[in-house]
Amino acid sequence: MRLEIPIALLAKKTSCWRSAALVALLGAGCLCVAPTRAGQSTAQPAPANRRIHGRLLDRTGTGVAGAKVALDGEGRPAPQEVFSDSEGRFDFASVAPGAFHLTITASGFASREFSGELGSEDLTVPDFTLSLASLVTEVRVVPPQIEVAEAQIKEQEKQRALGFIPNYYVSYVADAAPLVPKQKFELAWKTMIDPVSFAITGAVAGFQQARNDFSGYGQGADGYAKRYGAAYGNLATSTLLGSAALPSLLKQDPRYFYRGSGSKRSRVAYALAMSVVCKGDNGHWQTNYSAILGGLAAGGLSNLYYPSKDRNSAALTFENALIGIGATAAANLFQEFLVRKLTPNLPARDPAGKAKGLVGKAFLSLVHEGG
Repeated sequence: MRLEIPIALLAKKTSCWRSAALVALLGAGCLCVAPTRAGQSTAQPAPANRRIHGRLLDRTGTGVAGAKVALDGEGRPAPQEVFSDSEGRFDFASVAPGAFHLTITASGFASREFSGELGSEDLTVPDFTLSLASLVTEVRVVPPQIEVAEAQIKEQEKQRALGFIPNYYVSYVADAAPLVPKQKFELAWKTMIDPVSFAITGAVAGFQQARNDFSGYGQGADGYAKRYGAAYGNLATSTLLGSAALPSLLKQDPRYFYRGSGSKRSRVAYALAMSVVCKGDNGHWQTNYSAILGGLAAGGLSNLYYPSKDRNSAALTFENALIGIGATAAANLFQEFLVRKLTPNLPARDPAGKAKGLVGKAFLSLVHEGG
């Protein structure tokens, strides 16, 4: 039997099939899209920030307040810092999970460090017991200036030109420690009682007697003894007054500070200037009132023991004081250029003599300080 379907009916059925196929195709598309959206909606969110907290203690178990705790780590944008509270607690409230490093510093304590890993939960780190910082104490033993000066004087007392002539009043140390009054008088006394001083005084008295100077003393042993006494009186008064009493009162140094460096012209100028300039106990250069006034006073006192016809007038006393300044200048030239070469076995010292006594500086200092 033959089945025949009318064309109209077939066309109608075909239209229905097309509609059904379209619906099926749309449904399949929905099924393909749906899992993708569902996958996106079920993705894991980024882990939330967590806390890191702990406590800082000293060895007695007491909280350390005010300590700085710095948190950093690889990949972290910038270090975070907090300070411990009065009980030693610290708290980082918002820390991204991952590796971290803590650095703890507190005044008086040794620093501490700690590294760890922060997961998805808040982290309480173990209590930190801070140790006291190691104290490094540097002790410099500096002897008092009086002891330094005493040691330098001992060195000066070894200075003898030609091996036997005392040369105590020269310092080859440019920045020698200032002398206290006791040391100034001791140095003067040792100069006065040195055997060479007695010998030189005897030679001067003999020369005066040979020339019949101070004829009022007469001749013979009696005249020589008087001349010797007068010559030694001059030495004693000028040394005590100009090198001990007045330097102690005016706080001036009676020594000549050897320079030993620079051009010959500058050294000559320095030696000449040092006849009227000296170093004060404060290290500054100033007018040598001690030597000038000491020379005047010694000249005045000599009138007490010179024969009446040989006593000096006031004008002559000042004239002799000026002559004394000239003699000092000449002696300084010998010190600067000759005496050191004639002094064997000098103690260790600075041969360059870095004296602050550049002549220009000395006079500028006088002007600046008002003389």
